[in-house]
Amino acid sequence: MTQRDNLKRIAILAGDGIGPEVMEQSRRILDWFMAHGLHEVAVEELPYGATAYRTFGAVLPEASWQAARNADAILFGATGGPEYDAIPAAARRGGNLLRIRRDLDLYANLRPIIAIDSLNEASSLKNRVLKGVDLVIVRELTAGLYFGEPRGIERLPDGSRRCVNTHSYTSAQIERVARDAFELARGRRGQVCSVEKSNVMESGAMWREEVEALRGREFRDITLTHMLADNCAMQLVRAPAQFDVIVTDNMFGDILSDGAAMAAGSLGMLPSASLGPIRADGSRQVLYEPVHGSAPDIAGRGIANPLGAILSLGMALRLTMERPDAAAALDRAVRAALAKGVRTRDILHDGMTLVGTHAMGDAILQELERG
Repeated sequence: MTQRDNLKRIAILAGDGIGPEVMEQSRRILDWFMAHGLHEVAVEELPYGATAYRTFGAVLPEASWQAARNADAILFGATGGPEYDAIPAAARRGGNLLRIRRDLDLYANLRPIIAIDSLNEASSLKNRVLKGVDLVIVRELTAGLYFGEPRGIERLPDGSRRCVNTHSYTSAQIERVARDAFELARGRRGQVCSVEKSNVMESGAMWREEVEALRGREFRDITLTHMLADNCAMQLVRAPAQFDVIVTDNMFGDILSDGAAMAAGSLGMLPSASLGPIRADGSRQVLYEPVHGSAPDIAGRGIANPLGAILSLGMALRLTMERPDAAAALDRAVRAALAKGVRTRDILHDGMTLVGTHAMGDAILQELERG
């Protein structure tokens, strides 16, 4: 293969609110790895969000969109906030995150939840509940309630209003995300829990049937269980260590992963990876982003927790750049920095760290230098 064939193209969309602040720390760490043996990586920072709209008249300018489409990995910061919300709705829809996910067909969202001992006090859960928590929620990302048609709000003849959202899945959409969950479980503890509401929803009943059929055809080595979404919500705060891989639909995955964040302390700790289809050469496009939002109330103050973004970079090192050694080194550096007290008890409260965004980046870089 030529050097150009080997080149990994990384597009950075920092976005709104605290996005640029947390992304700055990820970029510092990425630059460190590029200076220490991570070769054949091309990084491009692209305008996106409210700032891009002010300058270019588009949330996602065409040049940014084309670069993102051609990238192997997209590092995404955050979106939303008062300035973003003031943009006309049509302009927001033309470049929002849902559009990016849909148009790039980023259908499988991986959200790892890991309890780190040194952060147990930041969690609302007891230490005995947190012991051994290491799970991944695989959320279907491009179908279901968030994309189904018809949808909208209408005025009825009697003057009242009616709202409609459609929860729709095809067997192919269920099968492909379930396949990713089974494949993931093969490299972990070999357990998949499929979550739906088959007791009251036809879509849930079909989801269960399709996942069960796929397991029977291709994944008999994997242990499959089924759980209703409301029970799963309870189990994630009662005994989260029971789970290995959870696979579920778009809406339930959104809700359950936010609840499961308490095992890690906060949304500020959670990375994610949104995977596209496998290409002919075996690669796939992936968007990496922290699960937290734009936190406009603390934007610009230098106190945003960058760990979700930094750990998302770790996922990129492993999945896209195929450097598990670098990903493991970054994970060790994060854990070492936290274990040495580069935090306060409130580090994860509302996505903030009192030591400062930049200080956390400094601490992790110091640990990387120590090896």
